[in-house]
Amino acid sequence: MKKPRKPSKASIRRAADRAEGKLVAIGGEETAGPEPVGRPTDYRPEYVALARKLCKSGQTDRELADFFEISIVTLNNWKAEYPEFLNSIINAKDVADERVERSLYHRAIGYTFEAEEVFQYQGEIVRAKVRKHVPPDVTAGIFWLKNRRKDVWRDVYKHEFGQAGAFDKLSDAELVAELAKTAQLLLTDQSETEK
Repeated sequence: MKKPRKPSKASIRRAADRAEGKLVAIGGEETAGPEPVGRPTDYRPEYVALARKLCKSGQTDRELADFFEISIVTLNNWKAEYPEFLNSIINAKDVADERVERSLYHRAIGYTFEAEEVFQYQGEIVRAKVRKHVPPDVTAGIFWLKNRRKDVWRDVYKHEFGQAGAFDKLSDAELVAELAKTAQLLLTDQSETEK
């Protein structure tokens, strides 16, 4: 078995300089910064418009990655490295979300729409324009209100004593003292109501 060679001091110094981004002489030429690592990116500037179109139609990050034939990790790297790519995705997803929000709202309150019905009358095909009404959907209304009017429509209510968030700032000892004081007050109130 061949014994591995010990790296020379010069090769260690060159590696350290490359890691720090210093000018390094390679093959007689000086280069600026570290050498690129890994394979070159497949990213193209035209992907900004493609990502925008895909996200407006409701595509998820997984579906974007599948479309570009890359992994989710690579997609996230592109988002971090190319701000215009990230912005196109965020803005387009907002458009899709707003469209769903409008649809949910219309479903919750009901809506009327124009349609065409086709039927046969005395052997002839007849097309008739009709107005159809979709009644309000109770489930959509509840969902809307629970998300938009949480203070009134939520199922779980939080009861806090004192100012909101005040207990987060207390130390453990202060919290135990506050709980003991509150327990004492509750016991005193209960004993007075029993009299």
